[in-house]
Amino acid sequence: MDIREQINEALNTLHVKKPLVHHITNYVTVNDCANVVLAIGASPVMADEFKEMGDMVSICNALVLNIGTGNERTLLSMIEAGKVANAKSIPVLLDPVGIGATPFRFESVSTLLKEVKFSVIRGNMAEIKTIAGLEAKSSGVDSIDDESDGVKIAKALALKLACTIAITGKTDIVSDGIQTYELDNGDINLTKVTGTGCMTSSLIGSFLGAGSKPHVSAIAGIWSMSIAGENATCKLKIGEGIGSFKVYLMDAISVMSSDEFREKGKIALANQ
Repeated sequence: MDIREQINEALNTLHVKKPLVHHITNYVTVNDCANVVLAIGASPVMADEFKEMGDMVSICNALVLNIGTGNERTLLSMIEAGKVANAKSIPVLLDPVGIGATPFRFESVSTLLKEVKFSVIRGNMAEIKTIAGLEAKSSGVDSIDDESDGVKIAKALALKLACTIAITGKTDIVSDGIQTYELDNGDINLTKVTGTGCMTSSLIGSFLGAGSKPHVSAIAGIWSMSIAGENATCKLKIGEGIGSFKVYLMDAISVMSSDEFREKGKIALANQ
């Protein structure tokens, strides 16, 4: 089965299995992340109490860890949740939001990488470069970095950490260390809505929870957001702005189909 067929099958499987996706995520985007998981056909859980991590993770199909508004308490919950997920072979995604902005964020991600085995790490170029130990440029939690070496960086880090690396940007890059793909869907309006990156991580987590391979889940999650962004912009009427776009974006995700993937998804093997 080629990659396009695998991605199409991933969406169909998700709709059948309706996986439960546990999040320890940031309070800026938590509601949007929960809603986007519902929109794609999965179910969200948003819990960060340390005392219930073992019980909560055990009943879920995937775990999404997002450090966007992390603190010492939630970091302990993330570590515990990740360890339980690993022990039960539940896939885990890391979203290292703004890792380079402060020492605490960097140390938090470093600790998580030591304690937890991740299936997918999704971030912007600056975040992934920081994890890779490279100099990165960012403004707060947003990347202002050059994306020209993305393929090389994604492949090398995927091999080093034995996981799938997803870099989202103008051209999205997904690598499992063996195959590296470049994706060319999306719309500029996606950069004008807070949390589209966080929501993309939640979408990837939904596909992981349905049992799809990590690199397939990453591509399917990114396509779900980027194609929906294109569709949402096409629906905007004169006088409508970014508020309407966000509503149309959620609408587009909620009716996403394998036919949309098949007709609009732009993907190519990267030159390595």
